[in-house]
Amino acid sequence: MGRTNRNLLVWLHVLTSVGWMSQALALFTLNVYGMATGDRNAYVMAELLDENVLVHLANGSIFTGFMLSALTRWGYFQYWWVLLKSVISLVQLNVAILLLGPALTALAEGGTAPTPAMPVGTLLMASAIAFQGWLSIAKPWKRTPWTAKPVPSPAPPAWFPYVVLAVPVADFALALLVFGNPAPIFFVLTAVGYPFWRSRHLAPAPASG
Repeated sequence: MGRTNRNLLVWLHVLTSVGWMSQALALFTLNVYGMATGDRNAYVMAELLDENVLVHLANGSIFTGFMLSALTRWGYFQYWWVLLKSVISLVQLNVAILLLGPALTALAEGGTAPTPAMPVGTLLMASAIAFQGWLSIAKPWKRTPWTAKPVPSPAPPAWFPYVVLAVPVADFALALLVFGNPAPIFFVLTAVGYPFWRSRHLAPAPASG
């Protein structure tokens, strides 16, 4: 991947990651305020931010992180710090979808009483993102054992980074115009499909005798 495209992808990853963390802190603040004052509007605002801002930034952050791994020497499974970042990201995303979102909806509608679980959960989310930032800088630990002898992979086509940059926009448009809720279809297709496509179409040329 060319330097300009890589820098642009790194910039987008950092931008969406910082945005995701800021929204997690905003949810933490609103939940603490709602518990302290009993103002249900705090939960209404938290739900609005979660459904319309946080989840899209989270999807963009995770997708660009995956593609930075796929398009560079780091790979998906070659280094412990990359693998740990991926696991943390996917756990966060699923917890947000399955637990945080429904809980915020119930609080916004007045269907349940607030508990410390919500502010604690949102603070843990922000803390996890901060830890992932440290992992990206420190790059601790060695290679995973099943990639002790990695095979260099060829560079992606020149046009592919532009596809990667367009995927978050396309998924946001689908959510806004078609489904009415987040649906990272292109995210999944690209992140999962690219390694298989690369193995079939970008196999390294055999060494000449």
